[in-house]
Order: sequence, then C-alpha cells, then structure tokens
Amino acid sequence: MFDQTVIFLSVGIIALILVIINVFLFIYSYKANKKIDILLEKGKVKDFKDIFLTQKEKNDDLGRQIKEAFLKIENLDKISEKTIQKVGLIRFDPFNEMGGKQSFALAMLDDKNNGFVMSSLFVKEGNRVFAKIVKNGKSEYVLSNEEIEAINKALKI
Repeated sequence: MFDQTVIFLSVGIIALILVIINVFLFIYSYKANKKIDILLEKGKVKDFKDIFLTQKEKNDDLGRQIKEAFLKIENLDKISEKTIQKVGLIRFDPFNEMGGKQSFALAMLDDKNNGFVMSSLFVKEGNRVFAKIVKNGKSEYVLSNEEIEAINKALKI
C-alpha cells in the first residue's frame, strides 16, 4: 500500500509539473506569436522570403546612402582645404596722429597657410589699401609689423 501511494503521489507531482510547463509554454508561444504578427504587419500573412527580401532592399538602400554621404564628406574635406580658415585682424594708428585706430591689417589664410594679407592705411588725405600674397605663412613682399602680427594672429603664433 505504501508503494502504491508513493507511485500515485509521484505520478501526480510529475503530472502537475507537466501541466505547469504546458501553461508556461502556451503563454510563451502566445507572446511570440503576437510579436510575429506585429512583424508581419498586424496579421497580414507574408512569406518570410518576402520579409527577408524587403529587409535586404532596405539595407542595400541604406548602404548606398551611407556611401554617398561619405563621398560628399570627402569632397567637402577637399574643398575646405582651399577655403579661408584662419583670420587675423589688427587695428592700428599708422602715424600716431589720428585717433580711433582706423587703419588695419587683415590676414586670411587657408588650411595650408596660403592666402593674403590686406592693409588699409587711413590718413587725413585718404585711404590706401595694399594686398600681399602669403604662401606657407610667409610673404615674398616686405611686410609691416602690423601685417606680420595679423599673419601670426591668423596662425595663432
């Protein structure tokens, strides 16, 4: 009698465990099916091949867009090397007789320190403007102290 009770009790426990596992698996499969339905556009039956091909097309399109973006960035980098990137401005009085520092020296350089320095001398009789080429941060023309200071300011020396 003891053996039959133990056997019935063991079978009952095993059956209860199997019922609990079945309930868990039913809930899990229900949730998984809900997620699949969302993936399949809310219940519209689609072939997984169609889903895969659609996703592949989207990925290919994104890949093309990324390549185009990188090409544009490379082109912008090349262009930006030749644009004015460094500016130095110095205002001064050339003859210490006129106030207001109306004269100036303006240096404008690209990434490779090429560009120009422009000076404007304001005197009673009028205004004089000079421009000098700058290559590699230097000029083959004689530079005033203010022009040198403007170039150094542009170079941040």
